[in-house]
Amino acid sequence: MKKRVSSKVKRRLCLLSCVLILMISVFIGTIFQDWVQIMQNKSMLADLNSQYNELLDQEESLNSEVTKLHDIDYVARYAREKYMYSLPNEIIIKIPNSSN
Repeated sequence: MKKRVSSKVKRRLCLLSCVLILMISVFIGTIFQDWVQIMQNKSMLADLNSQYNELLDQEESLNSEVTKLHDIDYVARYAREKYMYSLPNEIIIKIPNSSN
């Protein structure tokens, strides 16, 4: 005693199952896109933290240089070494570095 399912009910079940499959597909697609975005953000965060730490080191180095440049003796020595400035009646002799 099998009951026959009418074509109207079959059509309705087919339509509902198609809608359900479509909704599940959209849901899974949205979750996948969000997951990819989260992974990209984590990667970007790691890169930005690395850049931030490098910039902090650079800032510390520059602040140290600024502090040194406030010292007149340091500025005089720096100018003499870097730009070959000399005091009156002073002769500069540059000795090449030996790489032996």
